[in-house]
Amino acid sequence: MSMASDTSSSAAEAGRRLAPWRLPASSLRMRIAVSVSAVLLLLILGQAIALLTMYEEMEQDFIDSILAEQLSYSIEVSRHSPELALPNTPTMKLYRLSRNEPLPAELPPAFSSLPIGNHEILEGDHEYHVAVRDANGTRFILRYDESEHAARVRAVSTVVIVGALSLCALVLILVNAIAARLTRGLETIAARVVEGRGDTPFSQPGMEHELLAVARALDAAEARQAELLMRERDFSANLSHELRTPLAGIRSDAEILAANEALPEAARRRASRIVAATDSTTRLAESLLLLARETHPQLQEDVALADAIRAAWNGIQGPETSSAEFELWVPESAVLQADPSLLQLILRNLLANAVKHGEAQQVSCVLEGSRLRVQDRGPGLPEDDPERIFERFQRHGHKPGHGLGLALVKHICTACGWSVRAFNRPGGGASIEVDFGVVTVR
Repeated sequence: MSMASDTSSSAAEAGRRLAPWRLPASSLRMRIAVSVSAVLLLLILGQAIALLTMYEEMEQDFIDSILAEQLSYSIEVSRHSPELALPNTPTMKLYRLSRNEPLPAELPPAFSSLPIGNHEILEGDHEYHVAVRDANGTRFILRYDESEHAARVRAVSTVVIVGALSLCALVLILVNAIAARLTRGLETIAARVVEGRGDTPFSQPGMEHELLAVARALDAAEARQAELLMRERDFSANLSHELRTPLAGIRSDAEILAANEALPEAARRRASRIVAATDSTTRLAESLLLLARETHPQLQEDVALADAIRAAWNGIQGPETSSAEFELWVPESAVLQADPSLLQLILRNLLANAVKHGEAQQVSCVLEGSRLRVQDRGPGLPEDDPERIFERFQRHGHKPGHGLGLALVKHICTACGWSVRAFNRPGGGASIEVDFGVVTVR
């Protein structure tokens, strides 16, 4: 079966999927913002941990100095006035143990056996700093409740952590905004690539150096692409044009030979085959010329779809179609706004394709809404990729042909703003559907 491709429509579809105003899940600017914020968060947390550790050590040194000063003062005072040497506050309490006296009842057992020095003891929810000294045969035990110190550390930690997180959130917002501003130029270029740059080049005065390099590369690539496309179109057009004159001469001579009754029957049959081959080559040249050009509807008028289909069917009549059964399920009042000549090209190629690959069996045209389906009863399309039939020079099966019929259908449909697709029928056979967008049934 004939197959063709339409790279421009697929590129446009890919461009719509990558349109810059639809922020993808993996946004470059968001990745930059998150990366910078993560690095900053690590730095701030590292500095915060260092500050908190230093603050904790300073608090410990402060507590040890308070305990040392208080013990020195209490030991000195106890030599003259023992009753004045005992601090007894909510956070600090001094125990004085003589060798011949029993242990005070209020002294916790864990404190009595501590060696001389500074200690940290956890009892329940409280942590105590305990300083133990000996002087003149008396043991002094000073207990300090560090609850206030722990509360200060927690408050400072909370302030530091909340500040770090807030700063990181602010940096995330600012870096995302800055990155968005820096990448806006790329988004603008991407939008112009999708929509077409027109007559204005991508590179513009005042662009940043990096952005200007990308824009100039796109300008150069588009210029090369335009040059290659122009060469291809010129070659196809020149080839098609140059082939017409010799083909017309060959066909004329072959027709004269086929009509000459003085020649043997075999010679006349050969001349008829030459006429058919010449016509096939002419159609190929015309197809190449049409594909090489920028096809646009030249005339828009109301076309009775049912009449247009009948005219196309009558136009392809020949030995191949003599045994094919034709069914038309299109309302007589269905009207389509179209260029009649382009519509005839589409319908003739679809019907000829259905006859050729439908084994000359039943061919039907069915209209549903704005969609026209041309169906056959042949072996069907390749199951792996039915849409490949629209690629140029692709043929399905072993039927003769150039593989350009459905390429023209795709090409013209795209030029007219219509869509076309191919699929296999559930009951067997192939179906090619053209969506005209709007079909009026009066």
